[in-house]
Parts: sequence; structure tokens; C-alpha cells
Amino acid sequence: MLAGGSAGMTPYGGIWRRSTARSSGQAEPAPLQDPTNARSLESHLASLRSELEQARQSGNQAKINHLESELKDLEAYKAHHPEDSKDPTPLEVYCDLNPQAPECLVYDD
Repeated sequence: MLAGGSAGMTPYGGIWRRSTARSSGQAEPAPLQDPTNARSLESHLASLRSELEQARQSGNQAKINHLESELKDLEAYKAHHPEDSKDPTPLEVYCDLNPQAPECLVYDD
């Protein structure tokens, strides 16, 4: 057993993760999802359009409203940042649309 952890757990990037046993008997940390935003803006827009079409076919009005709003915001972000190809975080989209919001203000001291 490792100090500070429990049996079957290994440190991975400062976080304890359950490990998977290898055939050699050594423990290996379970893979984490890539924390960077590897998805492109175009693929996110295509995914939203596809989900929106499925929601329309199923008649799920709440999901339709949510997806239409998200799609509108992402398209506005894309119009403001035509050079960006990375998928923005929700905070980046929000701050692009609401630059005076308290969460988005940057103070130089």
C-alpha cells in the first residue's frame, strides 16, 4: 500500500486514481480525459446541429430550446473570432457575449 493512498490506488497528476493491473502485476494509473480542449469549434457546431435535429425529431422542446441557444452563442463567438479554430469553454463564450459581466472583468493592479 502506498503512503497516503489506499490499496489499488495510484497518484496521477496529484489526483489518486484507481489503477488497472497489468499482466506483469504492476499497477498502472487509469487514463484521464485530456484536460485541454482538443475538440474543434467546427466539430462542436456540427455535433450541436446533429443533436438539435434529433431533438426536433423526438419533439423534446426543452432540449431544442437549450441547443438552439447554445448553437446561437457558439455561432456568435465564431463570428467574433474567425481566426480561432479551438472549441471555446463555456466561460469564454459567455465573456465574449457579456464582456461587462463581473465574472469577465479583468483588473490591472
